[in-house]
Amino acid sequence: MDPSNLRFAETHEWANLDGDLCTIGISDFAVQQLTDIVYIELPHETDQVIAGESFGEIESVKAVSDLYAPVEGEVVAVNEKLLEDPARVTNDPYGKGWMIKVKVEPGTTLDHLKTYDQYKEQIAKEQH
Repeated sequence: MDPSNLRFAETHEWANLDGDLCTIGISDFAVQQLTDIVYIELPHETDQVIAGESFGEIESVKAVSDLYAPVEGEVVAVNEKLLEDPARVTNDPYGKGWMIKVKVEPGTTLDHLKTYDQYKEQIAKEQH
């Protein structure tokens, strides 16, 4: 996926909405901050996620961080390959490193999330 077509949460998760299906992952910036990712905990299919609340954890050699849902809905797919090989997130955060797919209510938008340009401004400030 092209990051310029995604929306971003302030907590560094990205979201891509296609109809009523939202794919969620973490940004390349978040991956770089975490460095070596060693473990990922994700929800199960049929679990409900709530916007702004934790849906899992990501652990690196530096820290353990919560993953926050940018949207609300039912988890309909989990990237099980990340559980076996967390480095997939590091190698391809916007592609093979996706984490979950959430079925959202009809009419759901990502307008509450940052555009790629707005997100780049945010991370530029965080780096100083």
